[in-house]
Parts: sequence; structure tokens; C-alpha cells
Amino acid sequence: MRLSTKGRYAVTAMLDLALNGQDGPVTLSDISENQGISLSYLEQLFAALRAKKLVRGVRGPGGGYFLGREADEISIANIICAVDEWVEFTRCQGKEDCRGGQRCLTHSLWDDLSRQIYEFLEEISLADLVRRGQDSDHGCPKEKAGGILDDVAEQAA
Repeated sequence: MRLSTKGRYAVTAMLDLALNGQDGPVTLSDISENQGISLSYLEQLFAALRAKKLVRGVRGPGGGYFLGREADEISIANIICAVDEWVEFTRCQGKEDCRGGQRCLTHSLWDDLSRQIYEFLEEISLADLVRRGQDSDHGCPKEKAGGILDDVAEQAA
């Protein structure tokens, strides 16, 4: 399985926000610079994240974004689903009409795999990622947000 850049960048941007949003709002240009993600791409992602109330924006000079909830209340699954990037392993998107309108022989296998991945990511919060980064790196500079996500993906494999 490979998570698309949309889901991966959304998680990375949210982690950057969790790491750097305690002292005030974080601008998308700061996240763009810290994580090497295009500003226009971040604008699209944050529109979806804002719609799901995972972030809140502050307008005007000194404006930017804060987390919409506490970091321990936002799961990685919440973020990925907010940007409409859920990975579904069944060919039928769970409708059970994989094979000419009927359920295929391996439907249950792929459906179970999709559910297991969702449950795994639902159990990991942004706060967990921040702690994992601090535990493994004795602090987590803002440039490390993408690296923490890579560490979690390796642990899951």
C-alpha cells in the first residue's frame, strides 16, 4: 500500500502545526518552507481540513492556523479522511459488486485489510506522533515532522 501525497502531506502539515502552534498561529508559508510542500497545495489541503474543523484560521496580520482540537483528539485517520484520501483495497469500494455485480472471492480479505489499516491509524493521534518524535530524537525540530511520519510508516510495515 502506498498513501498518496495528499494524505501524506496533510498529516505532515498537521504535525508541523501541532509542533509549532503553541506560541501563536502558524502560516501556511511557514509550513511550506519547513516541510517543502507547495503553498498552493497546502491551501487546498487546509480548505478540506478547515471544513472538517481539524484546523481553525485567524485572519489578518499575524494570522495563520491553529489545530481545531487538542492534538490528542485528532487521529491520523481523521486527517486522511478529511482530505478524501482513504485507501480502500476492495475494487468495489465496499459495495460487494466486485465481479459483475456480485461479491468477488477475495472481497472479505481486502475489506478486512482496509478496516485494519483504518483502525491502526485511528488509534494514533497527532500528540502520539509528537511524543514519538521527542522520544526518538530528544526533541523534535520543525524540520523533522516528515521524518516522524516516515518512522510511523516503517513501524507499521
